[in-house]
Amino acid sequence: MNLNMVILLVVVLIPLYIPIIFIPYWTRKTESFGVTIPEEAYTRPDLKKMRQNYAIITAVLALVTSIVLFLTTDGQEENFIAILLSICIFAYLISSFIVYLFFHKQMKNIKSRYPEWTAKAHVVTINTQFRNQRIAYSNYWFIIPFAISLITIVMTLVNYPQIPERFPMQYNFSGDVTNWGTKSYRSVLLTPIMQIYLTLLFLLVNTIISKAKQQVSAVNPEESLKQNIIFRKRWSLFTILMGTGLIIVLMLPQLSLMYPLSQQLLQYVVIGYVAVVCIASIILSITTGQGGSRITKTVVQNGQMIDRDDDRYWKLGMFYFNPNDPAIFLEKRFGIGWTNNWAHPLSWVFIIAVLALAIGLPILFE
Repeated sequence: MNLNMVILLVVVLIPLYIPIIFIPYWTRKTESFGVTIPEEAYTRPDLKKMRQNYAIITAVLALVTSIVLFLTTDGQEENFIAILLSICIFAYLISSFIVYLFFHKQMKNIKSRYPEWTAKAHVVTINTQFRNQRIAYSNYWFIIPFAISLITIVMTLVNYPQIPERFPMQYNFSGDVTNWGTKSYRSVLLTPIMQIYLTLLFLLVNTIISKAKQQVSAVNPEESLKQNIIFRKRWSLFTILMGTGLIIVLMLPQLSLMYPLSQQLLQYVVIGYVAVVCIASIILSITTGQGGSRITKTVVQNGQMIDRDDDRYWKLGMFYFNPNDPAIFLEKRFGIGWTNNWAHPLSWVFIIAVLALAIGLPILFE
């Protein structure tokens, strides 16, 4: 196996493994494996042991997946390796989800044995001034990637006569062309159009960060609110920087149609960008946690109130389905970031529109 392929596998696998293994340590302390708990229960020895066991099992699964992948890809063609990599990633995701379901069921059984957890007053804390604060960076920052996309379109159209009738569309890690495209306005404009689409997608993500349903702790609402704002602002900045970087990276292969650029250099740029994004997202998750839960806070005392227990709306502890909730997006229960309310019609509109454009644009501009 050549060095480039090894680097690719490392870049793909490690950022996949780390978030899955350490998810239980990054989620809110009021939620354990998708189940609502009092925050003081988070440090119980049995719950600590569950988190450790989950991490060990998923880590072993990651090790087994990696060993299988490395042993079976040695000396194989890149197309075979790509297919096998996809299969291994899918198998790891499914197996780790099954592990999660086991601990989710175990957590529900533990909760059922402690009725005092649900006997406390359930409180929904809302800060009416929340939206008046700066909780995310402005969408105006996306003017920069939009401008880069428009510049790419203009440069493509101006230099259209210089673009060869057949141009490379895909390379292997040795720098050899594996797929060719035929010049037409539709084919050469595919990348700039995808730049615009991705910019709109990142803009939507940033809007979701600022508009998503607020989740404030009933035990310490003021501190929880500050943590949540920091959480949103950090991920908003990450979205803007990551999105702008991706648009710049996508501009480079488009320029290679018009100017002599080293394809191997472009590959290293792509690998470097992916590595930076993955490392940054992991660091951000570790230092911030879900909802800002890992940001320095005061010691939590046993209280008479807990956050509202809405376990019945979280199917398998992961999928929120509440037709009575007007919120379209809200924080994940198991993981970092946001998810959607599957019972809200607009949620499906967003998902279908994003998928339709992602699938339809390449077909339209093929």
